[in-house]
Amino acid sequence: MRRIVAALVVAGLLIALAAPRAHASHGKVALGLAAFAVFNQLVAPALVPRAAYATVYAPPPVVVVQPAWPTVIQYPHGRYELRANGATYSWVWIPEPPPPPAVTPPSGGPPAQAPAPCTPTGRYVKTPQGTLPECE
Repeated sequence: MRRIVAALVVAGLLIALAAPRAHASHGKVALGLAAFAVFNQLVAPALVPRAAYATVYAPPPVVVVQPAWPTVIQYPHGRYELRANGATYSWVWIPEPPPPPAVTPPSGGPPAQAPAPCTPTGRYVKTPQGTLPECE
């Protein structure tokens, strides 16, 4: 019984709240479209598109590469060299060779005289080294 009463109440509400035929005519559509057109004319100035600004690109970041570590450390009496194969490394000491013995001039007669300079004669001689002036 309750179900029947509930179904009747729902049917009655649907019939009471449905739009009457007089209000469902097609003539009202034109008024709705006209109102929408007027609304657009009133609101359109507020919806002006903004100017598009140019795209700004940032410069690329500066990359600074540190210099390579020195592989040779020089000392007055030798040097250290870094020997590495990619996995292991070691510092190797390499001593400087001893200085050569001092050369003493031969003790003898007076030093030899340098040859006299060339005095050109005005003629030239052809040699394997090129054309040279003839000397007296």
